[in-house]
Amino acid sequence: MTNLSVNINKIALLRNSRGSNLPDLVQAAKDIESFGAEGITVHPRPDQRHIRYDDIPALKAVVTTEFNIEGKPVPSFMELVLANSPHQCTLVPDTDSQLTSDHGWDTVNQQSELREVVTELHKKGIRVSVFVDPMAAMVEGAKKAGADRVEFYTGPFAHDFSNNPIAAVKSYTEAAIVANEIGIGINAGHDLNLHNLRFFQEHCPNLLEVSIGHALIADALYYGLENTIRMYLRQLKR
Repeated sequence: MTNLSVNINKIALLRNSRGSNLPDLVQAAKDIESFGAEGITVHPRPDQRHIRYDDIPALKAVVTTEFNIEGKPVPSFMELVLANSPHQCTLVPDTDSQLTSDHGWDTVNQQSELREVVTELHKKGIRVSVFVDPMAAMVEGAKKAGADRVEFYTGPFAHDFSNNPIAAVKSYTEAAIVANEIGIGINAGHDLNLHNLRFFQEHCPNLLEVSIGHALIADALYYGLENTIRMYLRQLKR
């Protein structure tokens, strides 16, 4: 079964736009779990344009499913993660100016850097996932760095899906087979939605978790949050 982790960055972005606590991020996380999601994902960035660092302890206190914190392992991020011990930390190679994540780690050339971070997180009992492009070498590099899982960057798949679904998913299927062979778990995220999610899951063997935020929150504007989460869960064959 593939778990659904809901990224709540866009809820925080809406809250921040008015400088108040509406919508209430903590209550939203609790409600999302009650609606059936198996996890809550946050991606605090240095400019704190959506999730703020001070949101993390409050969320940690109430999340009862899986709490996943994503981000680039700069010192301030590592201090935040180690102090709050989420179930999973997803390492993402963002730059400060990036609007959103758009590429994976080079786990071959950055392997020693990643290994140091993975080791530090493992000391706190935190599962580690490494954001990668769907390439065998990147999957193998993440495994050698000690990661428990990889998260496939699915932006290119989503972009090409409408033109040629089989071609769009081919590299992910091949990379997933490698991951299964060497014993590293598979997550996925970025631009997955109600139209492409089931197809991706069906062609990515042993997909453990998807992290979805932007599309899900956009759909919730039309369908409502509870109904939208159930729609996504149905795509994952609940």
